[in-house]
Parts: sequence; structure tokens; C-alpha cells
Amino acid sequence: MTDPAHVPSDNPAPSTHRRKRRRRLIAGVGVILLVYFVVAYLVMPMLWETYAHRHPALDAAPDITVTHDGHPGDPINVGLIGSQADVEAIFQQAGWYRADALGLKSDLKIATDTVLERPYDTAPVSNLFLYGRKEDLAFEQPVGDNPRQRHHVRFWSSAKLDPQGRPLWLGSATYDERVGLSHSTGQITHHIAADVDTERDHLFESLIKTGELTDPQFIEDFHKVDAGHNGGGDLWKTDGRLRLGMIVLAP
Repeated sequence: MTDPAHVPSDNPAPSTHRRKRRRRLIAGVGVILLVYFVVAYLVMPMLWETYAHRHPALDAAPDITVTHDGHPGDPINVGLIGSQADVEAIFQQAGWYRADALGLKSDLKIATDTVLERPYDTAPVSNLFLYGRKEDLAFEQPVGDNPRQRHHVRFWSSAKLDPQGRPLWLGSATYDERVGLSHSTGQITHHIAADVDTERDHLFESLIKTGELTDPQFIEDFHKVDAGHNGGGDLWKTDGRLRLGMIVLAP
């Protein structure tokens, strides 16, 4: 007869139960930590970048400016997210100049300097309109000593702000290649180069070099029409993309 005290038990020892529960607990904690790190360090940053760059003002952003008399102007091809102080600071770092306001004094100066081929780094730009008002900011980058040619951009701030209280600055970047008579009015004006994409990319290359522009990207199919003429009769053409970036100045 077998001694009942020595019959093997079908139930594992209590210590075995505890080890299994501990292993299951450790495995569960490991899975939770893995999910946390994936969400916190991979998924959320990607979602934040997408959200941050999808500024609410982009949903109904106009794609072309107009002249004072309602004719189509230059196309919108760049956008920046940041405060006005941020925009002014990054352009200063990039070596661009804030354009002077239009007026009799500046008009006479640019006319004289154009004839004499003297540099005028802060020459005014003609007014274009977006959101029913003329540009809020304008910047330029001279080309040599001749004010006939220059890189320049006009910006308008959006009324809608992002959750951090920053506006979207829509801009029209074009290259003035010569001075001549307007094809539509006969007035003296700058004529722009047709390839506005090259100027768009030149401007962003300047800003990227400052190290203060985060993750620049393209908004595809921003323009539904890829060519047109501005108020001066100049042809422009584009691949239809808006180039967008967020300004994050170093503390």
C-alpha cells in the first residue's frame, strides 16, 4: 500500500505559483513600457509635427495676391508659422533686409539709384493685397549693387492662430530680374522672373541655413492652376506646391 504522504500532488507548490505570477507581472509591465515608449517617442512626435504644420489658416488659404485695382498679382508660394518678432529675427539672421515703406522719398531714391546703378538694400516694394489688405511685412536680398535685380518676398499674417497663438504668414516670393514698363498699365515697375519655384526654394535655403527653421515641408497641390500673369503682365509658373516651415528661435 502506498503511503498517502508520499503520493505526488497534481498541484504545483505555492512558490511555483508565485514565480509564474511574477513572470506574468514582469511581462505585462514590459509590454506597457514598450507601448508607452512607442507612443510617446515615435507616434506622438510624428502626429505633433503633422498637426503643428497643418495650421488652421491653411484650410482656406488664398493662393494668389491681387493688385490695388483687383487684378491678379503674384502667387503665394511660401508660408511660415511664428510670431512677427520670429519672422523679423530669422530674416535678419538670413541676411535679408526689411523693405522701406512706399513714399515720395523712397520712390525718388529707388529711381535715382536704379539709373545710377547704386545699391539700395532696403528699397520699397509695390503693394499687393491678400485678406483685403496690403502686405504686413516685406523683405529683400540685393543682387550686387544694381537695384534692378533682387530677391524679395511679401508676407501677410492670418487671422486664425494655432493653439500656441502663432499666426500663419503666407508669402509671395519672387525674383525681380529687371525694371521696365508694366505690360498692363505702362507704369515703371519691376518685372519678375517666371519661375517662382526657384525663388521659393532660394528663400527657404536662406532660412534653413540659420538653423532656426524646423522641418520645412511642401504642401502638395496648393495651387490648382500652375501658370498665370500678374498685374504687370509678367508670366509666372509653378509646380503648385507651397513650402512651409515653423520658426523656433534658439533661447
